[in-house]
Amino acid sequence: YTAKDSYDNAVSVTRTVCVTSFQIPEESVPNGKVIYLTFDDGPGPHTERLLDVLAKYNVKATFFVVNTAYISTVSRMAAEGHAVGIHTRTHVFDNIYSSEDAYFEDLNYMQQVITEKTGKETKLIRFPGGSSNTVSSFNPGIMTRLTQAVHAQGYQYFDWNVDSYDAGGARTANSVFNNVTAGIGDKQYSVVLQHDIKGFSVDAVEKIVIWGLSNGYTFLPLDISSPGCHHRINN
Repeated sequence: YTAKDSYDNAVSVTRTVCVTSFQIPEESVPNGKVIYLTFDDGPGPHTERLLDVLAKYNVKATFFVVNTAYISTVSRMAAEGHAVGIHTRTHVFDNIYSSEDAYFEDLNYMQQVITEKTGKETKLIRFPGGSSNTVSSFNPGIMTRLTQAVHAQGYQYFDWNVDSYDAGGARTANSVFNNVTAGIGDKQYSVVLQHDIKGFSVDAVEKIVIWGLSNGYTFLPLDISSPGCHHRINN
């Protein structure tokens, strides 16, 4: 391109832009019976205790993290073999879903935080409210656009097919345990939604792990080729 100033002085510059395509690996259905424990909205005051329980049974999980006061805990998560994914910086829906640029500003901030704490980027994300959320309906079609846009940037997003209901309805460790085990049922693979900021939900994890191991399940962390359990997009 060429630019001129008011004195008609011209400068020409040639730039080459290389565009590299990225294709999300095909989802791979695991062999055997698999449980993916996933935790949103942490780390929080109960996360270290949760990590202790997981370490006791050598079970790996996935954490979709927020920029909390306990964010340094992601270093331990990664060091112990757990998957760390992006949830959101603020969880303020009106800001996050105000535009595509706002969403990616939020995502890129968390990517930088995670990279600084763990030494590597992540390509795993969970949309605030899930991909099926309707809290974004004030911006028609944004979830349809974002689910396509994150894939174009090499990310994989994950919803869930087992809800512990620890964010609504469940109030005790026993109710979380019952919801999770009932939800798993006879599924070949289960992506379980819990929140490690909920003490009673963390209290249920050891019992869930013992139940799963006793019934022939393997616990795995998510990776980019794991089943996304994508919900129906409602916006």
